[in-house]
Amino acid sequence: QVQLVESGGGLVQPGGSLTLSCAASGRFFSIYVMGWYRQAAGKQRELVASITSGSSTNYANSVKGRFTISRDNAKNTVYLQMNSLKPEDTAVYYCNAITTLPRYDAWGQGTQVTVSS
Repeated sequence: QVQLVESGGGLVQPGGSLTLSCAASGRFFSIYVMGWYRQAAGKQRELVASITSGSSTNYANSVKGRFTISRDNAKNTVYLQMNSLKPEDTAVYYCNAITTLPRYDAWGQGTQVTVSS
C-alpha cells in the first residue's frame, strides 16, 4: 500500500501564492509519476500538473506560467507552487502517485484551496 499525505492548502486572496506538498510512504520500489489534480464544486476532477521520476512535466493550459510542479525523489515528495492565484483555481486538490514494483495508483485525501477576497 501507498500512503499520500498532503499539506499546504488554505484561503488566499486573488493574486496570492500557495505551496502544496505531498509525501508518499509505503512499500514500493520507486514512484514513476506524481501529480496534482483538482476538483471544483460541481465539476469533474482534472489534471493540474504531473512530473515523472525523470523530471518531465505536464501542465494544464489553465495553470501554465503560474504553477510549478517539482519533486524530491529522495523524500518521495512532490510540490506544487501556485502563483497568481485566481478565484477559478478554487477546488479540492488531490495528490496522485503511480508506483513501480508493485504498481499502485494512489490518491491523497485532498486539500482545499480557496481563492477569494
